Amino acid sequence: MELNGVRVSRETQERLTHFAELFQKWAKTINLVAPSTLADFWQRHIADSAQIFQLHPQPYHWVDLGSGGGFPGIITAILLTELGSGHVDLVESNQKKAAFLRVCLRECGARGTIHAIRIEDAPAIIPHGDIISARALAELDMLLAYSAPWHERNENLRLLLHKGRDYDRELQKARGRWEFDLVKHQSVVERDSVILEFSRLRRLI
Repeated sequence: MELNGVRVSRETQERLTHFAELFQKWAKTINLVAPSTLADFWQRHIADSAQIFQLHPQPYHWVDLGSGGGFPGIITAILLTELGSGHVDLVESNQKKAAFLRVCLRECGARGTIHAIRIEDAPAIIPHGDIISARALAELDMLLAYSAPWHERNENLRLLLHKGRDYDRELQKARGRWEFDLVKHQSVVERDSVILEFSRLRRLI
């Protein structure tokens, strides 16, 4: 099986397939994603999430903010199993969604831990991260503020933030309060989307 042109093992394919089955089951009772996106689930959510990990496919310590239905956190945790190392801390304050994520990690044998806490409280519980990820969560200015405590502890921290077509407006607002290095990665799944990779984050005001 290939994900975005990258070959994955049969075991990883089986884990992803089981996750998809769990998702379809749980989505009948709790709102995990917009129902209109379910018809193209593999491309819209699994492949779209996988490309975030594929930018830095190393056994890093990831912190996934607002994990929701598992994107990209669960997908990252599953893909890390091929490396046999690395870990994802998934932060999701909604208790029902957190319960779903715990089941996914356990049944898919993925490398992660669920924290059913507010994002603002997460740095006190999760002391370290190499990469912060988030998808469809909040505006960039807020995401950079959420990530700042981890950057203060690790100057090599990277942020991989999935954004849609309106990202330029959010970037202009963020530049008024933050200084950073930025690399824009064009999405290989959604033509109008990008993954913004931030590093060397510094608050201006």
